[in-house]
Amino acid sequence: MTITATRSTELDQHRELNADETAVKSVRARIAEAGVEYVYYQIVTLTGRVVGKVVPARHLPRNIEHGIQAHPGVVADLQVDGSGAMLAGSPERGECVVLPDLDSFGVLPWDTRTGFFFCRMYEPDHAPGDDGGRPVPIDARGNLRRVHAGFTARTGLEMRSGIEPEVTWEVPGLSTEHVPGTPHTMYHLEHMERLRPVYQKVIEYGRALGLDMIEGNCEDPGQLELNWMFDHADRTADRLILHRQICRRVAREAGATVSFMPKPADDRFGNGCHHNISLWDGERNVFVDPDVPGLHLTQTGKDALGGILTHAAASTAVMGPTVNSYKRYLHTGQFAPLEINWGMDNKTCAVRMPANGRLEIKSPDSMVNPYLSHAVLLAAVEDGLTQGIDPGLPRTTGTGVPSPFGSLPLTLKDALDLFAVDQAVARGLGSELADLFLRLKTREWERFCASVTDWERRMYGAEGC
Repeated sequence: MTITATRSTELDQHRELNADETAVKSVRARIAEAGVEYVYYQIVTLTGRVVGKVVPARHLPRNIEHGIQAHPGVVADLQVDGSGAMLAGSPERGECVVLPDLDSFGVLPWDTRTGFFFCRMYEPDHAPGDDGGRPVPIDARGNLRRVHAGFTARTGLEMRSGIEPEVTWEVPGLSTEHVPGTPHTMYHLEHMERLRPVYQKVIEYGRALGLDMIEGNCEDPGQLELNWMFDHADRTADRLILHRQICRRVAREAGATVSFMPKPADDRFGNGCHHNISLWDGERNVFVDPDVPGLHLTQTGKDALGGILTHAAASTAVMGPTVNSYKRYLHTGQFAPLEINWGMDNKTCAVRMPANGRLEIKSPDSMVNPYLSHAVLLAAVEDGLTQGIDPGLPRTTGTGVPSPFGSLPLTLKDALDLFAVDQAVARGLGSELADLFLRLKTREWERFCASVTDWERRMYGAEGC
């Protein structure tokens, strides 16, 4: 009798991970200890929104094996193209399996009856042909895991990152206006005091959800930047999503409004989300040579930096993913980059080296999808390592020499045009995810071009004639 071997799919492998007795016992113990009754099974869309389903906690055994079902259209926020067709799939397309990662389990500190998992998406076992059980390529979180694992397999290195998320708060009783000529609120502790109910609660909830909160400050009236310790890039991406969820919760509790808009007003600082990255071989940071004194970057670090600079223009579509993003770059004098260059602790540069061991990429803003941005950075870094790309000399104060890497694009449309032809960036996202992102954001640009804005009314309306 001939026995046909059953093909093990990536969905099967994920199920095997979820069958680990130690991991399951750990989750069950946390559910029992906190009194969790409901669990969110959540995925993240291309625009960074959190979607999913809620399931009673007593169904945990079934869900860790079978997950939940979801239509892939949610990945693109159910957006449609100009003809009305869905950008991700179609109404006739079957649903996907959304399977939780057990190590991502958490309990909401503001309601301990509710827990959550981050999940990855797969085609169901019954999908036609060889599709059954394969990862859904347009799942940005799953894509980052695969890209990072592939990067590590080829280079022996992993990326660790820390991010600096800036957000704008409108709090009752707090003026967010700055009068020109008066002292600015940057680092002003009196302004921090007025935001104390906000930042204390954000830090409290962050610590409860595993974010090792380290420092924070206010740079503009109403703007807060609260940071946590760097970690493996995959975990950092999850934590940024959690941070945004925390901020929205705190805003509801405080009767405040929180905005992640990259450029919230003409006279306000933009909201950046700088990515600080490093490469590690085990517990050795390969950007640092312990035998070299002073501020320096190893050859490996320079190669990685060369890749980042080479692909910075095309990556901007991901790092600045909204129409509004480009107003932050164009508002000069507010620490946002425009020229593609690098410098040793130079805040004017697109990539800054503030200390040994890390590179600070300043183009990402507060609307960035961290799964996409880290995947693109991994692809750019690997290209730099493979090609040995020279980043050139660091920019010094007063240097007027134009950067050989050019400037960042000035509109979302310009950025998308560059994104569409950069092969390294496409490798970071994969062809299907890159194509969906391009179509989704092109449609966003088209809708913006068709919209009449307040600026146009002021400029060309009755009072402007």
